[in-house]
Amino acid sequence: MLQIATDKSLIAAAGNPHIRLYEVNSNNSQPIVSYDGHTSNVTSLGFEKNGTWMYSSSEDGTVKIWDLRAPGPQREFEHKSAVNHVVLHPINQHELISGDQHGNIRVWDLTAGACSCELVPEVGVPVRSLTIAPDGSLVIAANNSGTCYVWKTLQGSNMTTQFEPLHKLKAHGTYILKCLLSPDVRQLATTSADKTIKLWNLDGFTLDRTLVGHQRWVWDCVFSVDAAYLVTASSDCSARLWDLSTGDAIRVYSGHHK
Repeated sequence: MLQIATDKSLIAAAGNPHIRLYEVNSNNSQPIVSYDGHTSNVTSLGFEKNGTWMYSSSEDGTVKIWDLRAPGPQREFEHKSAVNHVVLHPINQHELISGDQHGNIRVWDLTAGACSCELVPEVGVPVRSLTIAPDGSLVIAANNSGTCYVWKTLQGSNMTTQFEPLHKLKAHGTYILKCLLSPDVRQLATTSADKTIKLWNLDGFTLDRTLVGHQRWVWDCVFSVDAAYLVTASSDCSARLWDLSTGDAIRVYSGHHK
């Protein structure tokens, strides 16, 4: 699990159970800080936009906030089961949205220090991945039954996000491992245990293209800034760079052995 800070000066690497922080423009290969508050595998992490703090989720059932100037967690929010993903609201920067192994989605209001909303799209079906539009207008959750749940978001009077159900998309026949909205909020990418990546047009949630080539589960993906390319990573030990105008894998990165 890797994440780079907004100003691209720092990179965070998370494993089981540590998070290490590295300087990008440095010859020092050692971490400048190690964050050791989790007790199990770290499942996601990210930076606040000004780069003053980080957030993370873990199979230990917690979401944690980390001040980059201090090694220990500053705040902690408790789920009753393993947390598979957490995202930060890109506009207000004071709401974390997390999904867990029991199928619960919780919104954590950092100002109030409490859960402000709970969604349960399918009881008992793990929420594997969450994505929020860069403008905060949509939130999508993907689960182990291959379904994506889409909500339109509204700003409540108390500055907390309200969720209005918009669409239910049966995207794959098995686990979705990652869902991701494109930077221009025109497409949704889903990666799956069925070895494929699917691209969905948000205008009607129709299937634009299926990307085929990986030999095992596809765990992760990221769009280029202009949404013209997609990079994917798989259990087949390779990453692929896809040209989304043609659906072709224009480069395969195959140096890893696990």
